[in-house]
Formats: sequence, C-alpha cells, structure tokens
Amino acid sequence: MDLGAEHLKIPGSDERDFVAGKESAEAQRPTWNNRMEFILASVGYAVGLGNIWRFPYLCYRSGGGAFLFPYITMVVLCGLPLLFMEFSIGQYTRLGPVHALARICPLLKGVGLATVVISFVFCTYYNVLMSWALFYFFNSFEATLPWSSCNNTWNVVENCSSGFPGNTSHLQSASQQFFDQRLLEKTNGIEESGGVRWELFGYLILSWVIVYLCIFKGVKSTGKVVYFTAVFPYFILFALLINNVQLPGAKNGILYFVTPVWDKLFEVKVWVNAAAQVFNSIGIAFGSMISMASYNKFNNNILRDALIVTFTNCFTSILAGFVIFSAIGYMAHIHNLPVDNIATDGPGLVFVVYPEVLSTMPVHQLWAPLFFFMLLCLGLDSQFATAEVAITFIKDEFGPQVLRFLKREELLTLAVCIGGFALGIPHVTKEGIYVFQLMDHYTAVVSLVFLAFFEVVAVCWIFGVPRICLMITRMLGKTANIYFRVCWGLLSPVLVLCILIASIVQYTPAHYETYTYPKWAEGVGWGVSLVSIVWIPIGAIHEICSNKGSFLQRVKTAMIPTLDLDADYALAEKQNIDNPAAENLMTSVA
Repeated sequence: MDLGAEHLKIPGSDERDFVAGKESAEAQRPTWNNRMEFILASVGYAVGLGNIWRFPYLCYRSGGGAFLFPYITMVVLCGLPLLFMEFSIGQYTRLGPVHALARICPLLKGVGLATVVISFVFCTYYNVLMSWALFYFFNSFEATLPWSSCNNTWNVVENCSSGFPGNTSHLQSASQQFFDQRLLEKTNGIEESGGVRWELFGYLILSWVIVYLCIFKGVKSTGKVVYFTAVFPYFILFALLINNVQLPGAKNGILYFVTPVWDKLFEVKVWVNAAAQVFNSIGIAFGSMISMASYNKFNNNILRDALIVTFTNCFTSILAGFVIFSAIGYMAHIHNLPVDNIATDGPGLVFVVYPEVLSTMPVHQLWAPLFFFMLLCLGLDSQFATAEVAITFIKDEFGPQVLRFLKREELLTLAVCIGGFALGIPHVTKEGIYVFQLMDHYTAVVSLVFLAFFEVVAVCWIFGVPRICLMITRMLGKTANIYFRVCWGLLSPVLVLCILIASIVQYTPAHYETYTYPKWAEGVGWGVSLVSIVWIPIGAIHEICSNKGSFLQRVKTAMIPTLDLDADYALAEKQNIDNPAAENLMTSVA
C-alpha cells in the first residue's frame, strides 16, 4: 500500500498551516514528568478491582490451572498487541481518543466519542465501589468488626449465622447481612424505592473529593499520586499472601485454585471468558490508554511500556488468586465446608467473603483496614484514567471556549467530577445495588465488546497495519516485528469478532443473585448501552453525508485517513524532540 502524502494529507488544507496549528496546540499540551509516571499510571489503571474478584473466580470456575492456558493465549494474541496499538495512536497523534480516531478513520470517527461516553458512564458507577471501600475502611477500626456477629440492630437473627453457612444453606452469614442490611439497606428490587442512603451519599462525596484532589492538575498531579496508589497495593498483597499461607486449610484453597481440569479447555465459554477478562482488565476500547499515552514525549519507548503493563496486569491477577483462595481455603477449614461452597463472583467476593475471612484472622485490627485501603488504591487508579478521558476530550474539542468561561483548567476538572457525582447518586439509594448491577452489565459487558470490535476494524483494517508500522518506526527508530503485524492484521480482529459473536449468542439478561429485572429495567439497560454505541452509526452517517459524489465514492473518501504522517513527523523534527534514530529515519522512511 502506498503511504505517500497524496493519501495522507488533510483534504483541502495546506500542510504548512496544519503543522503550524498543531505545533501551537502541542506546545500547550502537558507531558508526564518522566517515563515512570506514565508506566505507573497505566499499571494503576489496568490493575483494578477486577483483578481481585473476577479473575480468581473465573479461574476456579473455568478449570483452575487449566484456565491459565487460554488466559495467557489471549494476552499474547489480543491483549498486548492492542495495548501497543493504543499506546502508538495516543503518543503519535498527541490527541485524545475522539480526535485521534477521527483522523485515523473518518468513517468510524464515532468510535472515539463512544469511548469517551462509555468511560464517563463507567466512572459514574465505579466510584460507588470506592464509597463502599471507604465505608468498610472506617468501620474496620472498631474493636470488634461489625460484620463478625449477629448481635447487631441490622441483623435478621432468625436467618443469621455467625459462621459461614455456605452457598447451599438458607442461612446468611453475618458478613452477608452487614453488606445487605447495613451497607446497602437494600430493597427487594429496583422497582421498590427506598430513598437515599445518606451515609453512602457522604462517602460518595468523599470519594469524588479524593479523585478531584488527585487529578485537578492533570498529569502533573496524577503523576505524583500514582507513585503511591500503584505501588502500595503490592505491599499489602504480598503481606496478605505471607500471612494467609500460614493459616490452616490455605493449601486446600490454593490447590483448588490451581488444579487443572483439562476437560474445561474444550468448552467455548472458557475461551470467551479468558478473552473477556483480558480485554476488560487491560482496558482496551475505554480510550484511557490513548488519553494517557497522548501526554508522552514523541519518542517514548511504548513497546517496553506495553510489555510492562501487560505482564504486571497478568502477574497481579495470579497473585490475587493465591491471596484470595488461600484465605477461602482457611475459611472452608474453620467452618468444615468444601471450598466451592464459599467462593463467589462479583462484589460479594471482596465485600462479603473476604471481610468474613478477615474477622477470623489473628490481628484483624491490622489486616482489615489495610485490605480496604488497598481496595481504595486499586479503584482510584482506574478512576483517574476513566475521568481523564472525558477531561481530555473537552480540552481537545472545546479548550479555548471552555477556558474563556471557566478561566482555569482546575474548574473544568471540578465540573466533570461534579457531573460524575450527580449521575452516581442513584447507586447510593436503597435500591442502588440493582441499578449498579444493571449499569455494569450493559456498560462493561455489552457496550464494550461492540466498541472494541469497531475500534480494531478502524485501526487495523481500514487505517492499515503499514501505517501503524510507519508511526512506530518514526517514534522508536524500528518497525513492529512480524508478531505484532500478524496480530494486528489477522489474529486480534478475528478474536475480537469471535468474542462479539459469542457475546451475542450467549447473551443473558442482567440479574442480581436470584433477582430478575422487570422488562422496563431491561429497556433502561439497553438504553444505557446505546448511549455509547449509537455514536458509531451517527458518526458514519455524518461523514458520508458530508462528502461529495456517489454513495460508494463518499464511503471510499470517508475511509481515507486525514492523519498526515509526514506533517506530524516534520513537527516532531522541528521541535527537536530527542530521537537518537532521527538522522537514519529521514533517509529510511522518506
């Protein structure tokens, strides 16, 4: 494919004017103070609460140690290549996902806006988990942990067990009742209104205040915070692992976690689960990785960064599995139950089962606060990145106009945080857990797979692997190897397509425990999903209608990138960016 200037220039624009305009914009764009800040921010975003609860559960449900084979396969063929691709887009264009993807593939420019919408929707309810973590954190300082007994005003005594009754019993543990009756005060369904949980309302305000104080200076403040929030959880995870493996029954839990059940490898659902876990954990198609990479210097080694982030994410998932299941093995031992009667999915693993484990541990006054503070750090890193996507979009699209009105960028960040807080209020009502589960199902499961597929099509197939390689060559001084080229051109798009098809075929409506949602709630869920997806066809229709000629000519024109690789590289050279391969590149890629 010819990558000459005639295919890459912006139609109707003068290259020198474009370079001058972009130079002015980039001069104002902040950068990370050093490479470590970007790596820690990316690791902090990729490593979140999903590593603590979802991966261990999927592993034991999908064949134990055998699940690691499809999981690692998906990391190698899908996770790493697509992360490297998103890093390349953000760093080369120095734009957020909306403008970067619009210039890469005008026909699918709606994908960029869709990633901003899904990230903002995600951060409105993800911060609710932080309010729960804060609630547990402050309650864990009591001499006797409040979820350890049935002698409390919120307990339903005739249905409460001070031990762990297991999944097959009609009884509830004290920890489960603390979660349901004390934390949530949940109603019987989403249709039953119970009013606002004012205590959680206050913790939601506090969690958004913490987020604002960490990101109000952009990458300059976030870059400092991640030195702590991205590193501290590992000290706690290792400390918990050392403590847990010494407990009686821990060995049984670990064996349950890692023992392979090879027959599971022949189930399609296991491979789909592995791919979905990799995709959701690394954060492809949320736009966050593109946004964070856009604050890099032009020649930053993003290949090294992609390898570090991917490896760290996988390592953390496996480490968390050992921590969680050693504790579950201990719980099974002291209550004389099989391990599979204790393990559970979703928030229950973190906010019900593990608190019960902590209440039986020696020195629980130390471990309980540390554990919930670790959850807070893990969640905050992910929250920083998703909130930053919306902020970056507004700066790129409406920067001068917004700053004329708000005067300071800190006020723009405050406005985004206030908007996220307001939209999170339904989750801290007494029916909020049902709202939370509905939003999570239709945002993190349904919408994300669609967005990911169209993003991969736009970049890998329409923009094309040769152009991606050219971008990488100009940034790193060497092109992407055959492994990445084959993954981008064939394996990754096909895998994402398979995930999309499997998600449609295996679709099940949202549910919470045994509760099934009414039809109107399902409709609301699909509406939430369409809020992000709808921008893809809208963007395509707008672009086609804006062009001239027959329908096929308009589509063909809409598929031509407006990203001027020659002008962008000329700008990088003019700014005298430190690129040791620059002299060779002027000859090799001219």
